[in-house]
Amino acid sequence: MRGAVGRVRTCAVGTGRGRRPAVRGRSGVRAWLDGEAVPSRDAEPVFNRAAIDTYVPIVLAYHAPAPSNEALKEGLLRAVAPYPHLLGRFAVDARGRRFLHLNNEGLLIIEASVPVDLADVLAAGGGMTTDVADLYPTVPEESVGAALLQVKFSRYRCGGLLIGVICHHHIADGNSASTFYTMWAKSGKGFSVPAPFLHRAATAVPRSTPKPAFDHRSIEFKGGEDVSDSSKSYDVLPMDKIKNLTVHFPAEFIAELKARVGTRCSTFQCLLAHVWKKITVARELKPEEFTQVRVAVNCRGRASPPVPMDFFGNMVLWAFPRLQVRDLLRWSYGGVVGAIRDAAARIDEEYIQSYVDFGGVADANGEELQATSTFGTMLCPDVPRARLWLFGTGPPSAFVPPGLPVEGLMVFVPSRTAMGSVDLFMAVAEDHVAAFERICYSLDHLPARL
Repeated sequence: MRGAVGRVRTCAVGTGRGRRPAVRGRSGVRAWLDGEAVPSRDAEPVFNRAAIDTYVPIVLAYHAPAPSNEALKEGLLRAVAPYPHLLGRFAVDARGRRFLHLNNEGLLIIEASVPVDLADVLAAGGGMTTDVADLYPTVPEESVGAALLQVKFSRYRCGGLLIGVICHHHIADGNSASTFYTMWAKSGKGFSVPAPFLHRAATAVPRSTPKPAFDHRSIEFKGGEDVSDSSKSYDVLPMDKIKNLTVHFPAEFIAELKARVGTRCSTFQCLLAHVWKKITVARELKPEEFTQVRVAVNCRGRASPPVPMDFFGNMVLWAFPRLQVRDLLRWSYGGVVGAIRDAAARIDEEYIQSYVDFGGVADANGEELQATSTFGTMLCPDVPRARLWLFGTGPPSAFVPPGLPVEGLMVFVPSRTAMGSVDLFMAVAEDHVAAFERICYSLDHLPARL
């Protein structure tokens, strides 16, 4: 919290060969992983190229009594030892291509003391009365050479704690990050951290004769006709024109939504269908326009052969449910959920192998690929699951949503306050906020013009 931080200490953390985990001051520590031969570099895997090239922040609040900083650091050092990628650094080769240097440079820890009580800065619904960006390490402007995992402990006068973490998305997708954070929480209880599956090359093997069967250049990457509508241009909204909303969906509301779907569906599917309908109305899109959602799909179990679920890295591709506005708003909830399911089902073993083959061809041709822009699309990324961060003093009392920088970006999180309820964190253009808030709980709203 700007103007209220009493003391800040920064340190770099690595693991030491043949001795206890070590923590040093600003000069940091360079070390090696015990008993493990780590390659010096790891080429950027093909699945990374479809991922958003940014750090992903997450902030959790713990009321007193919260675990001590020393216990958290000791647990973090034990947890990170089997995860060399988190301790490495991005570098650039002679051709200007980024790669991961597995040099065990370490992670960054920042400790801050705040001379107010945690209750003074926690707002209703789990938000903050201060700038959320102050609660996690500053996102580096340039990822090359920067620590890929950075942690900030903000200790409040009452003994409460905020843990803010940023981790680069090209190191871990939501599934991997959740697994690591869970290992960190468990490692402080005498838990032996299991080694994850780290063989990234084995997850993306092109066929001897690559046969890309889909237009990945247009779907996952910039370069061809955009799958949404190549004639439609979307302006990038500045941050001051975007408002971050928190919407609480009670368990009773979700049960009613599922009943309207008419068939068995997940909480995520029914809520996504509902929010897609409502934000489309709020945006006042024309009936003949097309609208789409960009949904992260975990490919581990869909690949052939399947990849272990404990694979640490990126193995996510995007599904693009897409409908004409008039259809989206006229269709039943069951119809829209079906469109979402159908889009996700298209990310099957054939599609995944085609994507891997496309990456192999691009590598052979020395082609640079840039991930498709998110602007103009509702985006449901895969983010770490907060409910598993149990450090021995109970679960987090609040998940503090970071500032969402892209209009349409939304995150669904199980509510900490009510079993079966869900909190939606969503970035909405300020011009659409009032309309969305007015109808977000309506199950019957349909514009008269349709």
